[in-house]
Parts: sequence; structure tokens; C-alpha cells
Amino acid sequence: MNKIPRGIPCLIVIVCLFGYLSSVMGFTNMLNTIMRTAHDLLLNTVFYLMAMCVLTAALSRVFSVFGVVDLLQKMLKPVLRPLFNLPGVSSAGALMTFLSDKPAIISVAKNPQFARYFKRYQHISLVNFAGSYAMGLLVIIFMMGHGFFTEPLYGLVGAIIGSIIATRMMQHLVLKECPGYKDEDVIPTLERGEKTPYETVPEDPHQTLFVRVLDALLDGGKSGVEVGLAIIPGVLIISTLVMMFTFSGDPETGTYTGAAYQGTELLPYLAGKAGFIFQWLFGFKASELVAFPITALGTVGAALGLIPEMMSKGIIDSNAIAVFTAMGMCWSGFLSADAATLDSLGYRHFISRSFTCTFIGGIIAGIITHWLYTLVTYLIQIIS
Repeated sequence: MNKIPRGIPCLIVIVCLFGYLSSVMGFTNMLNTIMRTAHDLLLNTVFYLMAMCVLTAALSRVFSVFGVVDLLQKMLKPVLRPLFNLPGVSSAGALMTFLSDKPAIISVAKNPQFARYFKRYQHISLVNFAGSYAMGLLVIIFMMGHGFFTEPLYGLVGAIIGSIIATRMMQHLVLKECPGYKDEDVIPTLERGEKTPYETVPEDPHQTLFVRVLDALLDGGKSGVEVGLAIIPGVLIISTLVMMFTFSGDPETGTYTGAAYQGTELLPYLAGKAGFIFQWLFGFKASELVAFPITALGTVGAALGLIPEMMSKGIIDSNAIAVFTAMGMCWSGFLSADAATLDSLGYRHFISRSFTCTFIGGIIAGIITHWLYTLVTYLIQIIS
């Protein structure tokens, strides 16, 4: 029996994929939505992320030049090493993503003065570690702005636990496939007697403090531009596909017009069929609540936009807010962001493993948060 020609499986997948989308949306509307979504992502998302990369890279460079990175390594090593098996400087990456989004870790991870503290397998898992706090400040402030002040704190605890799980699991998978990465430095160790270009830059007596700060900002910002360009393919391709399987048609008429960000709602539909599982795991009292974590797979910003409507319907409660915070931070659009991040760092081969670890970490974060909130609420009721 002859083997199937090499191109046939690829054609079958392409025909099934676009055949399904066009059967629901219409062929013309499907093409228009793809192009307009990618175009809008380029203008309003990629350039925003590029600006973020420039700013974080500039700040990261300042931290490196003036010794902040070395200070973090010494202070936080006793905490991060036993929990995450990461050097203390990893906290800088987590802080950047907490204040902004997942791609912020790219500029930090590519900084040689930061990367020199890592073994190769730790450097790869940094995406799972720092990504678990992505947009954390925005998510927490958004929840508090809607009257939930303590619930996001439960979610933050859950996100930390989910980060530990995702990071450790990723390290295990990387070492299982590439054992040599355990002892391989990201920045090769120099031979004795050689000077390293990665040490904290010494002060130049002929250079003012202002000039040194300006040089660091501009050098870091330049590297941020390169990072911003590198994430374009991943964001446009992956995000467009995820959104077309997540969102619906026109919000007013429900029809398809070929506008940007329209889709078939396949992912929320499949999740709704297993609503009873989500109720037991996360304490969701309505199947519609599943839409938040599913949407967060593509973008947590869009997921946050669902909360006001859920509140108006009266289907959301404090437990759900706590779980949303944990899962929103842990996932935060990892289907699109993680691919672009790992690709720009040169670890494209590990994208599927990173997806698996982040997904499991987010699930565990949601479960831990639900049961933690339930336990604390029960204890408070007993005491009072």
C-alpha cells in the first residue's frame, strides 16, 4: 500500500479549518474578518506591545547598569530558588509582566546581564514563571473598581501557586528532552582571566549621571524595538485564529459582516457542554461564567470586558471574581503570547510544552483559589 503523499494531510487540515469557518461565517465574511482582525491587531496590539517592549527593555537596561539586577539576585535567591528553582533576578521579569503583559519578559530575558544568572532550562521556564503574573495589576485594579476588594487577593495567591506548578513542570519537560540543558549556561562562562562584558557597568569619572542614564535608556530601547518586530508573526497568526474560534458575530444582530474580531464561538460552546465540571472545580454557579477563562486564552483584556455584562445578569459572585483573577493572570492570552515570546527567545521547539504547562497551571490556580476562598469563608462564618 502506497504512502499518502506528503501534502495531502496538510491540505485536509486547511480545507477542514477554513471550510468550517466559511460554512458558519460565509466565505467572503471569513476572509474579510481574517484580514481586518490581523490589521487591527497590528495597529492596536502589536505596536502597543512594541512600545511596551521598548519601555521595559530601557528600564531593564537601567537596572543592569546600576546594579539593581545583582541586588535582586542576592535578596530574592533564598525565596525563588526553593519555590521555583530560579535565580533571584527572575523577580524582575515577574514585576515587568505584572505591570504590563507577557511580552514584557522578552526584553528582560534577552538582556545578557539578566540572562547570565540562568541555566538553559531555567531560562526557557522563565516564560511560564513570569507569564503567570501577566497584566496582574490591570486585572486586580479592574476587579477592585467593580467593588471586589479582597477577592483579587485570593486570586493572586492562586496565581502564585499556578506559577510554581507551570514553572516546575516546564523545567521537568525540558530536562527530560534535553538533559544537557541542566548545566548549560545561557551566557557561556568565560575562562579564568577574561573580562566579561556582562558585569555592571562601572562609573566613568568623565561621564555625568545624566549621560549614563540616557545611554542606558537608549541602548535598552533600541533592543526593545527589535523584540517588538520579532513578535509580530506570532501575535497576528495565533491571535487571529484563537479569536475566530472564541468570539461571535455582530453583537447587536448576531450576523456576520466581515468585521474584525468576529468568530464562531466554538471554544465557549465546547466549554459550555462541560459546565458541570467547571462548577465542581471552580464553583461556577452559571455555565456562562466559563466564557471568562475561555476568552482569557486569547486575551485577558477581552475577558475582563465580559464582567460588567455578567454582573448585570446577576450570575457572578465573589468566588467567581477570585477564580477569574487567578486564571486571568495565569493564562492571559497564552495561546498567542507564549508562542510569540518563545519564538523571539529562540525556543520555538518548546511552544507546545509551554502551552501544556501554562494550561495546567491555570487550571490548578483556579481550583486552589476556589477551595481557598471556600475554606476561608467557612472559617470566617464559624468565628463570627
